[in-house]
Amino acid sequence: MFSYKERFKYFLKERNLKYTPERKEIIEAIVKLQKHFDAEDIYQQLRRQESNVSLATVYRTIPLLVDSELIIETLHCRDKVLYERIYNKKHHDHLVCINCGRIIEFYNEEVEKLQDEICRKYQFLATEHRLGIKGYCKGCQDKLNIKINSAKEKK
Repeated sequence: MFSYKERFKYFLKERNLKYTPERKEIIEAIVKLQKHFDAEDIYQQLRRQESNVSLATVYRTIPLLVDSELIIETLHCRDKVLYERIYNKKHHDHLVCINCGRIIEFYNEEVEKLQDEICRKYQFLATEHRLGIKGYCKGCQDKLNIKINSAKEKK
């Protein structure tokens, strides 16, 4: 199994692109980020590493990282496009708090089965799916005094 750097080098070589020092630094910064991130987060990580890579270079490199299947555009949250590392990572879906921005990752076999069933029904070949549910986390519900109505209360 390739490392992130090896995978990216291979991807770039296949397309006759260079594995530049800046691209290397960007990959290293992403590997250090342990959460969902945007271009600014990558740039700030680079600054902490005392890198001179520009924000523009980060933005230009992101599509290559997506095409190489190292990262994926996961969510649009609070006027930001968020990414996450996906190379060698199991599929999962997301709950996103629209108040504080907290992201909860989850996996549910029933959701996966339902997706497969729907694809079979419509003779559709899925290549990916992303489920993101936006709402309020428990902490924000408590702070904002939001009551969750149960299914029984709605009937």
